[in-house]
Amino acid sequence: MLLGIVFVAILLLLLLITKLKVNPFISLMIVSFFVGLSTGMPLDKIVGSIQAGLGNTLGFIAIVLGLGTMLGKLMEESGAAERVARTLINRFGKQNVHWAMMFVAFIVGIPVFFQVGFVLLLPLVFTIAKETGISLLKIGLPLVAGLSVVHGLVPPHPAAMAAVGIFKADVGKTILYSIIVGLPTAILAGPVFASFISKKVKITPPENIANTVKIGRKDEELPGFGITVITILFPVFLMLLSTFADIYLPKDASARMVLNFIGNPITSLLISVLLSLFTFGLWRGFSMAQIGKYCDQSLPAVASILMVIGGGGAFNKVLLDSGVGAEIAKLATAAQLNPIVLGWLVAALIRVATGSATVAMLTAAGIVAPILAMSPGASPELMVLATGAGSLVLSHVNDAGFWMIKEYFGMTVQETLSTWTVLETIIGVAGLVFTLLLSMFLA
Repeated sequence: MLLGIVFVAILLLLLLITKLKVNPFISLMIVSFFVGLSTGMPLDKIVGSIQAGLGNTLGFIAIVLGLGTMLGKLMEESGAAERVARTLINRFGKQNVHWAMMFVAFIVGIPVFFQVGFVLLLPLVFTIAKETGISLLKIGLPLVAGLSVVHGLVPPHPAAMAAVGIFKADVGKTILYSIIVGLPTAILAGPVFASFISKKVKITPPENIANTVKIGRKDEELPGFGITVITILFPVFLMLLSTFADIYLPKDASARMVLNFIGNPITSLLISVLLSLFTFGLWRGFSMAQIGKYCDQSLPAVASILMVIGGGGAFNKVLLDSGVGAEIAKLATAAQLNPIVLGWLVAALIRVATGSATVAMLTAAGIVAPILAMSPGASPELMVLATGAGSLVLSHVNDAGFWMIKEYFGMTVQETLSTWTVLETIIGVAGLVFTLLLSMFLA
């Protein structure tokens, strides 16, 4: 009966989001109440469970997301993203520019949302395509592949970070594993696939976008490449340092406690934002008033994603408190299902149905997380990667990203299905395969 309730709850969630076009946060609230009432939870416990789930999730994610968004905004305003792109394109050469764009996206995409990174770097794609005569798809698809992989797999991106909390995974290990899995995945879906599909699909850049593209900054107006990369990757470095301290230093060592403190996602991102105030702000000639204005401007954009993540946390908590999670864990254990495959499959199904990678990852994590307690050998870090990979698969017409790619690249629906949709599916499947291979080595 409990499993039937979950099945109906997911169908209800899909119906609300896809057919009735109800806001995802409101939809998650509705299904949370539905599960609580249907499983016979006391009425006061339902509200308390939702409040606790939402509060515990946002208590961590809101800080991380807010700091990460500020860092991304300062990176945008200072021209840091353009600096990374210019340097890597020059190093790789024009003939290998599609490889350069993938690495640009992988680096720049760490502190910014997919949509922000896409709009930020798109002018470079059009400019390079115009100057070199190389297909827009051959240059542009590696860009979106790199951004998408980082968005779905690599903390401190919001959905991945929330999944780290749900699975109780180690942030540093998750980042390390996500890079190991993410880079080959981005290579397959980006430069390799783009080189193939760009010969099959010929598109003309839309004039209304191509004619307005201007990079416009002189080289001396941009921050240096070294300081830019250090600033962007500094939080990742601190988090990894904390993980290595856990592995190699004694538990009672003072150095380990210090490294764990500065390697905490909240502390590391705060340190990195403070660093960026100088590297992307004061040293670029901005006043503190301007920097404060940019930070303020970055926050409204995160409101909707925060609410969806909070709703996912509430739904997860109700699943656990109602006993549904334990029932799913028993069933999966009895059926001897690989938790990694199960997490990927649940996320993929919800992704295809709702179009939202964030909703898919958080819902799947809430459903699958209880299985970890009954699967001693399962790695919580790999579960984050599995659900992240599943949440990216088969983007189609119910995904806002699908239409964004279509319009900016000037493609038809059919062309978008044969390029962007296939690219996202390659990411989802390759991400699962590489996660499974990594699990064999870790075992």
